[in-house]
Amino acid sequence: MSETATPEDRLIDAALIHVAFDGWSDATLRAAARDAGVDLSEARALFPRGGVDMALAFHRRGDAEMERRLRREPLDDLKVRERIIRAVRTRIEAIEDKEAARRATSLFALPQHAAAGSRAIWDTADLIWTVLGDPSDDINWYTKRATLSGVYGSTVLYWLGDESLDNQATWSFLERRIEDVMRFEKAKASVNANPVMRTLLAGPNWALSRVRPPRRMPKVDMPGSWNSES
Repeated sequence: MSETATPEDRLIDAALIHVAFDGWSDATLRAAARDAGVDLSEARALFPRGGVDMALAFHRRGDAEMERRLRREPLDDLKVRERIIRAVRTRIEAIEDKEAARRATSLFALPQHAAAGSRAIWDTADLIWTVLGDPSDDINWYTKRATLSGVYGSTVLYWLGDESLDNQATWSFLERRIEDVMRFEKAKASVNANPVMRTLLAGPNWALSRVRPPRRMPKVDMPGSWNSES
């Protein structure tokens, strides 16, 4: 563990030892605080919902590692499908503990935490498209992220049960899912290219063309907010 690691990272690192036994739970939070030498009140301030917030922080850490790796790679010469496959594979390879990911998946399968889990996957898909330089500024901004969320989520589930050498079965599964998406996109393009269908869909397409992605607000520390680096 780095001497400059934040309390949040120290707690997650310490939690990984306990997650296999206690899951992402309050018991894991207490044990991690003890092992990391972090005051329990500070740990609860960092993770108000206990294990749920720790699991989300673990997921965000994987996202950050994926971004770091992808930005070092020459992706410009790759086709779009190849970039997506590389990005999803990089994100999965950035998961530092498979059992921790398995426990997080089980946690977010619970009805009370499903929304948080879905948002985490959406954020991963959003980050992938952002790193890949997606220029969409209409309804495609949403459909691309929704589709990739499904691809990423299903691939992770497959990977969790994969016992093949070097996860080759998972990467083959990922390629098949991307091929399915590409076939759908080609079919959609064919429909839009058809004069009759283009006329019939003129109204809906016009309405959808007015949809814009959400504005990205700069991250600022609000008065009274918790800053783990301060």
